[in-house]
Amino acid sequence: MSIIEWDQALIEKYNYSGPRYTSYPTALEFNSDFGMAEFDAAAARYPERPLSLYVHIPFCHKLCYYCGCNKVITRHQGKADIYLDYLEREIEAMAPRFSGRTVTQLHWGGGTPTFLTAPQIQRLNGLLRRHFHFANEGEFSIEIDPRRIELELLDVLKAEGFNRISLGVQDFNKDVQKVVNREQDNDFIKALVARANELGLESTNLDLIYGLPLQTKESFHHTLEQVVAMQPARLSVFNYAHLPSRFSAQRKLKDEDMPAPAVKLSMLQDSIRYLTGQGYQFIGMDHFALPDDSLAVAQRSGELHRNFQGYTTQGECDLLGLGVSSISMIGDAYSQNLKDLKEYYAQLDELGHAQSVGYALNQDDCLRRDLIKTLICNFELEFAPLEAQYGIIFNDYFAEDFELLQTFVDDGLVVREAGRISVTPKGRLLIRNICMCFDVHSRKQARRQQFSRVI
Repeated sequence: MSIIEWDQALIEKYNYSGPRYTSYPTALEFNSDFGMAEFDAAAARYPERPLSLYVHIPFCHKLCYYCGCNKVITRHQGKADIYLDYLEREIEAMAPRFSGRTVTQLHWGGGTPTFLTAPQIQRLNGLLRRHFHFANEGEFSIEIDPRRIELELLDVLKAEGFNRISLGVQDFNKDVQKVVNREQDNDFIKALVARANELGLESTNLDLIYGLPLQTKESFHHTLEQVVAMQPARLSVFNYAHLPSRFSAQRKLKDEDMPAPAVKLSMLQDSIRYLTGQGYQFIGMDHFALPDDSLAVAQRSGELHRNFQGYTTQGECDLLGLGVSSISMIGDAYSQNLKDLKEYYAQLDELGHAQSVGYALNQDDCLRRDLIKTLICNFELEFAPLEAQYGIIFNDYFAEDFELLQTFVDDGLVVREAGRISVTPKGRLLIRNICMCFDVHSRKQARRQQFSRVI
């Protein structure tokens, strides 16, 4: 599955904006018609499903200029205590709806989850474990900012049941770190990875970003070499999306410092060549994993899934999001909490919940969701399972979509055969574009302007 064929001309031809498909339809379709009554109906739809929990911690000590996440910059640790008070109320309100479920996956994201002190982490984890039933074994992960923690915090996380960590590295080059306002101790990052291995954590992921100011192909390759020397189980190599009109902090980055589009492409090409040459499996888009990692194993067995955290092995779960701005995937519906922290507090005070907008999928949405998820995870699609599940004749139902797909077939990116389509090694980097052929929502051209370029 890791074979990638680089075709510069086709990559440049198709490098336009499009969704990342962590959901279908995307969050742009969420609306206020979806409320708690619809959420409750969705929660009751598949009561036998296991549960995945996502907890959003919005606080960061310092602003990274490239960041587009929902965050609150503060140095006042007491704000986290107030937030935990409200999270406790949300947890108490939501947990009874899932009393028969078993939690097999937990992820804390942000912001910076390790903004919380050890006692605050223990408090929140205790709340979750009192109100939800956790499996003895599962994937329990947390995102870590390596700049403001002590090495001993990993021991606390291990004791609290976390078995996976994700470190935001972005780049080891000091000049790049300085210009994006994210200076960090590279040796300490290596010590964190080594300590995680000593503690027996199941997986360590490192996040990198290419396309940041002052980066070159050579400087980023040096970062890759240092990363590979640590042998993390997973790597995420993200394309920096420079959208200063949407994210005000990005206006602090100078256009003249940005690598040219051709340089960005060369960084990606070199990253794929080097990482796959070092034994990493290309999972898709921006994810890599060692062959024995559960993500790589799931992909090879056709059991890989995708949700708002990206690629996952836990696709049969319902996903409950807790905290400001968090998103749930429950039943055949999506729901999002309020994005503004003050509004999140106010609505919990007034209504006892933080739900804001959402979207209930119809049958066509469910069909296209399953199709897109299969393509983006496995790079191939058999028609028969979807025909049997949804009672359709695939070629007839998707006749218009196949017309859109034909240009990809003509360019050798997709092979269409009787009863199946498959993405060629040349097409795998453009999987988002291929999926767009089946996305009836993104056909509104104005929608595309809301997304970053696919590469």
